[in-house]
Amino acid sequence: MTLPRTAAAIESKARSTPSETGLRPLQSARWLAVATALLLMLSAGCATRSQPAPPSLPPAPRPEPAAPETRPGEPRPYRALGQWYHPLPDAKGFRQEGIASWYGPDFHGKRTSSGETYDMHGLTAAHKTLPLGTLIRVRHLQNQRTVDLRINDRGPFVGNRVIDLSYEAARQLGVVGPGTAPVEVIAIGVLAGSSVDLYSGTFTFQVGAFTNRDSAERLRAELNPRFGNAHIVEFDRGDRLFYRVRVGKTTTLQEAAAYEAHLNRNGFPGAFAVAD
Repeated sequence: MTLPRTAAAIESKARSTPSETGLRPLQSARWLAVATALLLMLSAGCATRSQPAPPSLPPAPRPEPAAPETRPGEPRPYRALGQWYHPLPDAKGFRQEGIASWYGPDFHGKRTSSGETYDMHGLTAAHKTLPLGTLIRVRHLQNQRTVDLRINDRGPFVGNRVIDLSYEAARQLGVVGPGTAPVEVIAIGVLAGSSVDLYSGTFTFQVGAFTNRDSAERLRAELNPRFGNAHIVEFDRGDRLFYRVRVGKTTTLQEAAAYEAHLNRNGFPGAFAVAD
């Protein structure tokens, strides 16, 4: 750059004798001071421009949210899609309204959160916080159809949906076509006018449902010697009459879970407990 030569020329001119420049000694000194200051300013400016800007640092990673604290004996929280969920210790008094969806062939035969194999033709559902094994009643708020289900999976984790129904449950409620529907979810045992407790009372076990009465009668006759208390319960869905075959009898939810597992191991994988 030419700045040093320009400054040198100014300094040389400032040092010239009065006869050469026509300036007095005091004026020469002032010229020298001005030239020196100008040289320092210009040199500092060049030095500043020659230094590259420091690279920008990447943003610090956001800390992972800690798991919620739990008391001894409470269900352990779990995390899904970056959010923590804390299952309820029990379902007594549970009632909820929201949007129901359903899941079917893509998940059929896969493992559920309870460890069971998902059967899209069974009457089960997925819920984010209800205890696994909870018996619930789901009511379609538009057509007023109802169905009793058992929670055996976790979800749904999409949008504002509160429950994911099995294909069969969605079919009975009339949800398969539209895909979603507004529903009411109630833990069985807290229905208005019901004295049945969720954890004690009378439980039987549904092993099949038919639209033909003779088919239901044949299954009832076959099962009664093996399991006892085989009987048929009629259910009018509004557009069709179903004959539900049920067997067995227990008085606590713990016994019901054990008996249900017994039926599942002995040829009835879709059997589920029902509170009478």
